[in-house]
Amino acid sequence: MSDIIIIGGGIAGLSAAARLSTDARVTVLEQEASTGYHASGRSAALYEENYGLPSTVALNTASKSYHYEANGGYLSPRGFLIVAQADEKEAYEKDMTALGLDAISIDRACAFLPILNRDQVAFAGYHADALDIDTDRLMQDFIRVLKSNGGQVVAKSPASAIKRTAQGWTVTAGGTDYTCATLVNAAGAWADPVAQMAGIAPLGIVPHRRSMARIPAPGGHDVAQWPMFFGVNEAWYAKPDAGALIVSPAEEDAVEPHDAWADDMVLAEGIARYETMMTEPVTRLLASWAGLRSFAPDRALVLGPDPSDASFVWCAGQGGYGFQTAPAASQLLADLVVGRTPELAADLVAQLTPDRLRS
Repeated sequence: MSDIIIIGGGIAGLSAAARLSTDARVTVLEQEASTGYHASGRSAALYEENYGLPSTVALNTASKSYHYEANGGYLSPRGFLIVAQADEKEAYEKDMTALGLDAISIDRACAFLPILNRDQVAFAGYHADALDIDTDRLMQDFIRVLKSNGGQVVAKSPASAIKRTAQGWTVTAGGTDYTCATLVNAAGAWADPVAQMAGIAPLGIVPHRRSMARIPAPGGHDVAQWPMFFGVNEAWYAKPDAGALIVSPAEEDAVEPHDAWADDMVLAEGIARYETMMTEPVTRLLASWAGLRSFAPDRALVLGPDPSDASFVWCAGQGGYGFQTAPAASQLLADLVVGRTPELAADLVAQLTPDRLRS
């Protein structure tokens, strides 16, 4: 018997497992053959402190020192650039305020990104402190902590039944029964179905598809030092990736939980929006894929025990912010489960716990 079972081996589940393993015996059940297969394996992997709702930004800020310092740090320079056309001034100004960007000249924007189309770009903003996250090493280090504390990750173990018992929970996964006192739902896109399987009312967490394409380096440029760059209102974005470029239409189409794939039409429309702002056309794709970003109704993360049963704990609704919030989010969840007073302010905790969605 484990003290705690966590369903889901993405960054949410693994970080929670590492934090909880210092106080409890923890088992992570992952339905796929490897950890980080779904949303975590398809992340843009950027740390942008000002990105998200106020509660998300607070978690980003609280996670900063861990990202910078733990195990030698997980961050490397990238930068964040937004570009806008003349008729997008209002949206541009809104993004500049929300993200805390600095206005820069078109000349400077083109120095960062030499394929910008000067005939189309009227406004540009930049933030130097947007950083790449070494997502794989972050996940592996959380696994290492879990295992060093006697915990385990069991792959190829999709939960097929969950039963409430007098002692806690029995989870049937991969044909094996696992028992625990506390069950943590870190199932990402499957968070609501897992809750329903356990007899807990769903919270309305909905997965949304986001498609991506990997294209050759435009015009043969060396893209390694280019920033991540966005259209206003996040109409599209692009990011260097191992000598190539990832381009996304940044769509958020509500879907059922599944192993996602790119929507070709949506991808084509997003690439067309990207191409409008560039001098180099997209002539071919190296690959395409999609991930699922799951949101609660208010789009804030959901962390902590369900008010109907404190032994059922939510670690869900990361909505694309999972990696950058993971250090602080996992610490908060562990504090709430173990019964410690969280380091985060009480009003912030109230914005993140599931109680807010049960009224």
